[in-house]
Amino acid sequence: MPSFDIVSEVDLQEVRNAVDQVNKEVKTRFDFKGSDARVEQSEYTLTIFADDDFKLDQVLDILRTKLTKRQVDVRCLDMGHIEKISGNKVKQQVVVKTGLEKDLAKKIIRHIKDSKLKVQASIQGDSVRVSGAKRDILQEAIQLIKKAVVEYPLQYQNFRD
Repeated sequence: MPSFDIVSEVDLQEVRNAVDQVNKEVKTRFDFKGSDARVEQSEYTLTIFADDDFKLDQVLDILRTKLTKRQVDVRCLDMGHIEKISGNKVKQQVVVKTGLEKDLAKKIIRHIKDSKLKVQASIQGDSVRVSGAKRDILQEAIQLIKKAVVEYPLQYQNFRD
């Protein structure tokens, strides 16, 4: 029976490369001269440090640009709130979301069931497996999910006949 998986994954090495590029650019830019602006990474958590809110926004903009150039979807970034640290310096936590949350997985399954397509969908850990009788129906299911879920980056993998 043909099937495929709906997942949400991020290449951690590409995120690491983007963070390195951001830090390199911040060190060389004139408007950041003498500032302590930087991005630190701990697995899927990024911490952005800056002197003020304006520079924090600039570093965040550079980060988004570098991630986009490295084919990492910026919709996977979960922005934390801005915290004041010593003096007037600020920091912000940014979490790179991977895997499908239960609510999103249930929403995907609900869309598939409401569409009346002849496919079965089930939650498999942090992914959703969709199986059906024909490839064409599975491709319709992919198109349906692409239109229904636009706020979260999804990949369609493991397509089997």
